[in-house]
Amino acid sequence: MYAFSSAAEWLGEFFGTLVRLIVDTLSWLFGILTGASTAFVEGFSRTLGVDSGLLSIAAVIIGLYLIYRGVRAMIGRRLVAGIIWILLGLWLITALIK
Repeated sequence: MYAFSSAAEWLGEFFGTLVRLIVDTLSWLFGILTGASTAFVEGFSRTLGVDSGLLSIAAVIIGLYLIYRGVRAMIGRRLVAGIIWILLGLWLITALIK
């Protein structure tokens, strides 16, 4: 009876250690990713001169998307639509830059 109890205890400790190792590794990995993404957003917003808030970064991304649509429209020979999209994107981005 004692040998079965110690084998079950050993197996429980082994799985507990394995789960703890996986949790600690994931915690370390997500900590690195969080630090890197925070540093990227701070550097990006500082370089552009915009606030590092989520709304400001989303507005910059939307502005870049509008410019992208304008360039695609101009490539597709829709010049008026391309000019409108590019001007909207530039207007949005310049409104954010301090």
